[in-house]
Amino acid sequence: MKDDSQNRTRADALKQIVLLPALAAALAGGALPAVAADNKKQFKYQDKPGKNGEKCSTCSLFKPPSSCSVVTGKISPNGWCVAWSKK
Repeated sequence: MKDDSQNRTRADALKQIVLLPALAAALAGGALPAVAADNKKQFKYQDKPGKNGEKCSTCSLFKPPSSCSVVTGKISPNGWCVAWSKK
């Protein structure tokens, strides 16, 4: 008796080769927006100034009136995160 794995055709093998990367890309594409949707915890964002009075409004990454180049979502001009960089 022959094993079914030996009876695969070239077309079956090509379908698997094409399908698996496409499936992986679809899964990764679906997961990335969820991660990017809220990264405040990753950057330890807080709504109050950081050490030495550092705050978002004095950061080079701040985009007035209430956004940032790296932290997603609405942020406070008086907030702070670990990505803070002096203007």
